[in-house]
Amino acid sequence: MSAPHRLDRGHTDDLMTFLAASPTPYHAVANAAERLEKAGFRQVSETDAWDAETAGASASGSGGKYVLRGGAIIAWYVPEGAAPHTPYRIVGAHTDSPNLRVKPLPDTGAHGWRQVAVEIYGGPLMNSWLDRDLGLAGRLTLRDGSTRLVNVDRPLLRVPQLAIHLDRAVSAEGLKLDKQRHLQPIWGLGNDVRDGDLIAFLEEESGLGAGEVTGWDLMTHSVEAPAYLGRDKELVAGPRMDNLLSVHAGVAALTAVAGGSKLPYIPVLAAFDHEENGSQSDTGADGPLLGGILERSVFARGGSYEDRARAFAGTVCLSSDTGHAVHPNYAERHDPTHHPRVNGGPILKVNVNNRYATDGSGRAVWAAACEKAGVPFQSFVSNNSMPCGTTIGPITAARHGIKTVDIGVAILSMHSVRELCGADDPHLLANALVAFLEG
Repeated sequence: MSAPHRLDRGHTDDLMTFLAASPTPYHAVANAAERLEKAGFRQVSETDAWDAETAGASASGSGGKYVLRGGAIIAWYVPEGAAPHTPYRIVGAHTDSPNLRVKPLPDTGAHGWRQVAVEIYGGPLMNSWLDRDLGLAGRLTLRDGSTRLVNVDRPLLRVPQLAIHLDRAVSAEGLKLDKQRHLQPIWGLGNDVRDGDLIAFLEEESGLGAGEVTGWDLMTHSVEAPAYLGRDKELVAGPRMDNLLSVHAGVAALTAVAGGSKLPYIPVLAAFDHEENGSQSDTGADGPLLGGILERSVFARGGSYEDRARAFAGTVCLSSDTGHAVHPNYAERHDPTHHPRVNGGPILKVNVNNRYATDGSGRAVWAAACEKAGVPFQSFVSNNSMPCGTTIGPITAARHGIKTVDIGVAILSMHSVRELCGADDPHLLANALVAFLEG
């Protein structure tokens, strides 16, 4: 008989809290770390020498461990009796979302308006950023080399749309936005634009002294809170579901299984940055972060290269990312026989050209986890006439030589400043991930 769901609609309530508190990848991993700490996990440093205690494999070092690097987090739990060659079960996700990010010289303006110079990150639906009340958040690097998170979570900036009276063709011909000219937000008035104004403002907001900030990674976000939507509150509207929905589910699943003494695998959460622009960074899935940490865990527990090879050969990763629910107004854009619906359970993503990493044996692993959890799942393929997106799945499989399966939750308005999912799908995904990590 299938196991009952371990997580319910309360998980979705908590997801909305997580989304609101995580306007940037740096905030997302900080919030994930806080939840892991409450579950008994402890941070380890990459610059320290690792031994069995550091890796979580000794009595004094028991409990989960995690590594933070920028906007990425890798967390794992070594169950009692795990051998150096014990395989891993990995939930992979990403922390970044398309948005507008502040340039190195942020202070600009024209015609009596003060503006912030921004660059386009990833592939946002640019029109969704117009006429939104935007906050500003990110990471400040101080003169002493330390970092400080900042979050101005109130209406601070706005990208004003051109009035229809000045663009009569917009309704017939569609909105055309120039990324350089039309997306620079305003944040005040004045003809005297001074270099350093924005950073000085953020230093004051953060309680820092003038000139303390020497580096920054800043991005805009909508300050509108996530909310249930619909007659029966069957839907959730909110920001950054792609892909903090999966990060949140992965944290919930890992903390749910941690403490199990008879787990046949070592459960892992790997949440990377920079998926939206190719994953090629020291915190991206195409970098060495995951492989290095898993290898160090093997060696710190007394293993050899042979043990590392055996562990990786038996490892399976679920690459969890959002996918496309069938759109009622554009059904012809979808494959005619694959129409994932919200609240129909998580989706299995398939692409025979390896834009997704799923194959038949991977499907069997996913089907077994869903059956164990009592969770329904759906299948997704793209319309053959349209190019297919991709994920960290193929990158993870190719870089580390581990079996990877692409899954996720079906949503609408992907890459919008405000996306839409079913209210039940987040906890259905989390329960399936619990069953997968338990083996």
